[in-house]
Amino acid sequence: MTQDRAPSDLDRRIADAKAAEAARTGQVIKAPADAKGYKQGSRVLMDLIGMPLGGGVLGFALDRWMGTTPWFLLGFVLLSFVAAFRSIYKISKERAE
Repeated sequence: MTQDRAPSDLDRRIADAKAAEAARTGQVIKAPADAKGYKQGSRVLMDLIGMPLGGGVLGFALDRWMGTTPWFLLGFVLLSFVAAFRSIYKISKERAE
């Protein structure tokens, strides 16, 4: 009698058959790692929007609390833009592969 094969063996054989069919038809199968570029883009967008917005809210709150309108707002927005561009620079040095 023949032994039953494990489900992992079946999964491997299916993946091999899909890869062979893709190679035969010229289609490219994208791996989940291909999404790293999209993740980096999302991080850049969130830094460009979130950091200045957070700095603005924090500066506005401090100005209202201390009565120093608009100095904390301007200072925190400026610092948050610097921090955002520094973060974007670090992201741009990462390899998207």
